[in-house]
Amino acid sequence: MSDVPQIELFVKASSDAEGVGNCPFSQRLFMILWLKGISFKITTVDMTRAPPVLKALAPGSQPPFLIYNEEVKTDTNKIEEFLEKTLAPPLYPVLGCRYKESNGAGEDIFRKFSAYIKNPNPALNDTLEKKFLYTLVQLNHYLETPLPYELDQNPNADLSSRLFLDSDSLSLADCNLLPKLNIVKVVCKYYRNFDIPKQLKGLTRYLENAYKRDEFRFTCPPDSEIINAYSCMAVYLNKNLKR
Repeated sequence: MSDVPQIELFVKASSDAEGVGNCPFSQRLFMILWLKGISFKITTVDMTRAPPVLKALAPGSQPPFLIYNEEVKTDTNKIEEFLEKTLAPPLYPVLGCRYKESNGAGEDIFRKFSAYIKNPNPALNDTLEKKFLYTLVQLNHYLETPLPYELDQNPNADLSSRLFLDSDSLSLADCNLLPKLNIVKVVCKYYRNFDIPKQLKGLTRYLENAYKRDEFRFTCPPDSEIINAYSCMAVYLNKNLKR
């Protein structure tokens, strides 16, 4: 069909320049395009070699960026808004959230995680870990709390059974949060021997459901890419762990 848009997504390349590297923004857009069900081309960009394509198409920009019918777009949030508006029903599904609260769920996690994982002072570790853990507890609470549509179906429901943040379908909010949670899970386990507590049943269920979806699982970078990306930022505080 001649009216099908030509889309090419440029994402950060892996350290061997062969696959997809660690970049939650790249994965976010990758997931959105996959969920939209549209055909698109994905191109990895090796930033260590200053590729000519980057200089020519998006000078001064970092991946991800998008070419849509020869028009270059470089801002992740604006790309998301553009895709949601342009790739709309009846041909493409709506990915926006029904509830605005879903968009903000888990928004503090990555900031608290960064402070926790980059901290070089063992004396501060417990405090930073508690602050980070609190953000996970808050997200867990949101995931376990029934949303209005669930209460419409069952007014007596006191525990949510939905699969994802806003419903049983992946949304833009999930595309934003899940890549970050994957990084959190991998980095915390490797550098702090910290696992997301199983007692956080809503969060545990959420991640289990996400990893069952091809749109998330197959857009995740290898764990080794994530670990390598944090090798200059994360700090070992456990003497039993060695680099």
